[in-house]
Amino acid sequence: MVSGGLPEAPETKRRLKNLIDVTGLSDEMVMTGADPASVEDLLRVHPKTYLDTFKEMSDSGGGELGLRTPFGRGAFEIAALSAGLVSKAVEMVQTGQVRNAYALSRPPGHHCLPDYHNGFCLLANISIAIEVALAKGLGKKFAVLDWDVHHGNGTEAIYFDRDDVLTISIHQDRCYPHDTGATDAVGQGDGAGLNMNIPLPPGCGHKAYLDVMERLVIPKLKQFDADLVIIACGFDASGFDPLARMMCSPETYKLMTRQVMEITNGRMVAAHEGGYSELYVPFCGHAMLEEMSGSKIRAEDPLHARITGQQPDAYADAFHTDVVTRLHKELVEGGVL
Repeated sequence: MVSGGLPEAPETKRRLKNLIDVTGLSDEMVMTGADPASVEDLLRVHPKTYLDTFKEMSDSGGGELGLRTPFGRGAFEIAALSAGLVSKAVEMVQTGQVRNAYALSRPPGHHCLPDYHNGFCLLANISIAIEVALAKGLGKKFAVLDWDVHHGNGTEAIYFDRDDVLTISIHQDRCYPHDTGATDAVGQGDGAGLNMNIPLPPGCGHKAYLDVMERLVIPKLKQFDADLVIIACGFDASGFDPLARMMCSPETYKLMTRQVMEITNGRMVAAHEGGYSELYVPFCGHAMLEEMSGSKIRAEDPLHARITGQQPDAYADAFHTDVVTRLHKELVEGGVL
């Protein structure tokens, strides 16, 4: 379900926050805000000309500078606040204030290039947070695991030739953008072998995603051994998202989170990215936060029977297993695994 207008709307985030309040889960977590990212910090990723043009258009009532990123008056300040939330989450984990953190931030950031708005993303939130953390000495190596259903092209581009940030993207093949996200984009120069793309065919569900995590993602995260894993967390691989064709459930997100936490001693940051089902994003997010917090509070998935009944059958599961095997071979040949 999507409200009228742009699919990237406040409602999914608002409903997730409402759900954790209603169940009482928010009472078991440290709930805090953040200051907007400063211009100094934004400049760590974005050139001054880009920021100046964005700010001028934002102050003048809004417009559109890139591809599929319309914005209104005040968008610059809102985007800076979103980036600030992710930076605050990283800082709180890296300074030991909390074990893990979830930034319920909007607008998202993983499609944004240093000098180009793209795909609802106005600033590169996670990249800004990483650069701030590096500048403050809060880590030397970071890993970004992007399980938004759309390729994390912005994050990939920013770190494609660097050896201090591992980028991994699990996405529906050629969903968005249509021309990025292939397995042969493995990084270059110092970053060779540190960009892992995992393009999956439409229709992959719970088993396929857990298989990808176990066979491809977790081994690479172990190999890189980052100081912090940051998840670019889109819930648009769910079975009810209008902008993709995957079949994940709240349980999928819970178990993928568990897989990451098992190798990081529970330490991780997640930054909210996509997810456009106003009905299902809240339950996917709640399940993930249950796992991150260790809470016993549960929000029963109202569509559990339906999503379970619609999972790929044995024939499709076998096909998806073969796909993951082929991806593994390509990534090994590309020097990623």
